[in-house]
Amino acid sequence: MLNLIQATSDFLKNKTQFNPEIGIILGTGLGGLVNEINISHTISYEDIPNFPVSTVEGHMGKLIFGELGGKNVVAMQGRFHFYEGYSMNEVVFPVRVLKFLGIQKLIVSNASGGVNPDFEIGDIMIINDHINLFPTNPLIGPNIEELGTRFPDMSDAYDAFLIKKAEAISNELNIKIVKGVYAGLTGPTLETPAEYAYIRKIGADAVGMSTVPEVIAARHMKLPCFGISVITDLGVPGKIVRVTHEDVQNVASKSEILLTKLIKKFFESI
Repeated sequence: MLNLIQATSDFLKNKTQFNPEIGIILGTGLGGLVNEINISHTISYEDIPNFPVSTVEGHMGKLIFGELGGKNVVAMQGRFHFYEGYSMNEVVFPVRVLKFLGIQKLIVSNASGGVNPDFEIGDIMIINDHINLFPTNPLIGPNIEELGTRFPDMSDAYDAFLIKKAEAISNELNIKIVKGVYAGLTGPTLETPAEYAYIRKIGADAVGMSTVPEVIAARHMKLPCFGISVITDLGVPGKIVRVTHEDVQNVASKSEILLTKLIKKFFESI
């Protein structure tokens, strides 16, 4: 595994001659942030050795190198999910490659269902913690000492300093934000009303099918993480309606303008 990570990062370094400071994983409906990036290189996942290929509608499947908010960034326009049939090692492989490219922080975004009754569709939620409800963990198996310790601490999975910065920026831009705990499940089914109720009772505010594995892998490598969710539907009694993937994409797209403004200013401040 270590050899594959090194080989892929070497390929990208040789191809781009680019030194990114920040890595970004763009989730469902949020890929438009790349329009704000001063792009120097775009590489399709299928052209990157050892990389998986994104199979989800709305995930473009490209690695974008460029400048955003005065920072050199590398953005994943589309991620990989456990429900696509990939192993956890494959899901988090790109995060490990980004670390070997030199990133110092990881920014993750997603679309999620809100289970907090105070949330509204279209809310932007800063993730302050998560609950891993996947049936496995990306660190199961032999530990790769070059990446991190066998038993990484997860008490600060989401960086408090970055959260405070984002809160300050949102106040400055008059953008409404909420904070909460993200629960990660496998999918690809959306949750039943009983599952929504369970997720709320165990302490989550939102639920989705990504992010948790990537953050675990990043924290294993001591990368500070900042996560943000767009609440695209509600799993709250009395507000649960039938939802399609297209509905999720449409709501995420409507919040994209505000989220893009927030992230761009956020990058300028960190």
